[in-house]
Amino acid sequence: MKVFLTLDPPRRRSLIILFVAALLFWSSITTLLPTLPLYINSIGGTKQQIGLVMGSFALGLLLSRIWLGPLADTRSRKLVLLIGTTVAAIAPIGYLICNSIPLLMGLRAFQGISIAGVTIGYSALVADLAPPGRRGELIGYMSLAAPVGMGIGPAMGGFLAVATGYVVLFMVSSTVGMMSLVCASLVWEPYSTSEKGQVEVNSYPDGFARQKFWQTLVSRRVLVPTFVMLMVGLMFGTIVTFLPLFIIDSNIDLNPGVFYTVIAIASFTVRIFTGRASDRFGRGVFISLGLVCYLLCMLSLWTANTANKILVAAIFEGSAAGLVIPIMITLITDRFPPTQRGKFFSLCIGGFDLGLALAGPCFGMVAEQLSYRGMFALDACLACIGLTAFITMSNKDLPHSIRFAFGQGQDTYAINH
Repeated sequence: MKVFLTLDPPRRRSLIILFVAALLFWSSITTLLPTLPLYINSIGGTKQQIGLVMGSFALGLLLSRIWLGPLADTRSRKLVLLIGTTVAAIAPIGYLICNSIPLLMGLRAFQGISIAGVTIGYSALVADLAPPGRRGELIGYMSLAAPVGMGIGPAMGGFLAVATGYVVLFMVSSTVGMMSLVCASLVWEPYSTSEKGQVEVNSYPDGFARQKFWQTLVSRRVLVPTFVMLMVGLMFGTIVTFLPLFIIDSNIDLNPGVFYTVIAIASFTVRIFTGRASDRFGRGVFISLGLVCYLLCMLSLWTANTANKILVAAIFEGSAAGLVIPIMITLITDRFPPTQRGKFFSLCIGGFDLGLALAGPCFGMVAEQLSYRGMFALDACLACIGLTAFITMSNKDLPHSIRFAFGQGQDTYAINH
């Protein structure tokens, strides 16, 4: 934590408030992780309808990132953060009055705007405030807000759903979201985006800055991280949507909220160490390890028939998330200057969102036709595809990619800023 002592007081205070805002936000959002699929099931939703509602969340994410990313670059990181926390405070109230599948899909899509706004605004603000030499360390510490919130939210949501019912659950989720909005309004943005200046063309030795936006989409600098996040989104979306139902279907005596709490603990533990280590050993090796953990998680769920095996899978999932997500954010920060970070954060994390959007309806059909176990086996294949793509294409050619993925070489796409 010594990195915080190197910062001036306004930056340190802003980071603390940011952390609290994100902690409250993730606590609010994740109260619905183990409970919303069960709520939809309780009003008569089928497996595929549950998938459609849960997947609609990512539809809102994808559509809103199209304008929130550029807005963060051209206007204000804080504005985008406020948009996200406002939606988090409003959306849960809607569940009190929506009891049809189409209305729930629309509301869930609206709620997706919240994560788009918070992840873009939060990540860009932290990246702006982080000292370049210790960027991985600071981003790693600040990313702890998500697993801590995910440790609190699902456990709280599972308890409230059983003890008090869904009305109180949705009210509490909204109240915590409102608290996040208040904290976000107190964040100090060190400078407006317009004061950052224009991108230096010579920051990109390969001429990347002179390419049109559509051309950047096929560059390995952007395409491979986005594709890897797509695979991660598909796997994570499957777990979020179907794990509570898989536990019930398999007659396993386990509160689904405990699964998410174990994920949060594992993710928290991993993030404490890996951010600082990535500054020393490179980003690639930790992303590779994270994808291996995703593979082990899916294989564990494929064969799980006891509560202990489910919790082992949760440990692998938490470790994977703690490795891949913050290190991938740091990788994007390394590869793009401040004037473009919002746009490319949005694009890369948009791959994750697309995976979330597709996971519900697509894997809902797999669950209907095969089984939940067959669904997790397919996810294991996706983990292998993502790992192979990263090892072979994460840098400008195969030799550089392999060395980078195993921590033996530098990121050839990183720029000095």
